[in-house]
Amino acid sequence: MQLKFPFKIPQSKKQSNDQQLVEACARKEYRAQKQLYDKYKDAMFTIAYRIVNSADTANDVLQDAFIQVFRDIASFRGDSTPGAWIKTIVVRSALRKLRDIQKYEPESDSTFTGNEMVEWPAWINAHDLETAILALPEHYRVVFLLIEVEGYTHREVAGMLGIPEGTSKIKLFRAKQQLRKLLTGYQI
Repeated sequence: MQLKFPFKIPQSKKQSNDQQLVEACARKEYRAQKQLYDKYKDAMFTIAYRIVNSADTANDVLQDAFIQVFRDIASFRGDSTPGAWIKTIVVRSALRKLRDIQKYEPESDSTFTGNEMVEWPAWINAHDLETAILALPEHYRVVFLLIEVEGYTHREVAGMLGIPEGTSKIKLFRAKQQLRKLLTGYQI
């Protein structure tokens, strides 16, 4: 038996606005597309820049990603927020761009468990850490950002990069080792 309420349960205003914006974009309404782009462009540029480490390439990624967003927005099911959906497209676009530039080399180390912890000194600030992350070699930086900043799992990263899961773990560990070395130069 289905219960019927004499009133509608209101959606949050933000959820309703996002849903309306997505629907308008699906109808190819230019103003809605511009509004969606303006709402997410800065955050998505930051994600792309961190992955590709180049403003020009990040702009290319952003353009490619939003072309895909507007082409595929009618298929957006609402299982996540529009921002999370767009972020996934941006990350995949950035990774495709990196593959075009350079192929990933698998690393292997059968004794590596992936559970090693790296403790960061208390004096590290956000600017120093961001500078050090951007100085990492590309294959370490990408894995570090996807796992530690964006919250993907090793399995997801391995799938995105086309590498074994163990390689993802090794690259993360080595990224942390290199970050520690890079950051010792910032210590006062």
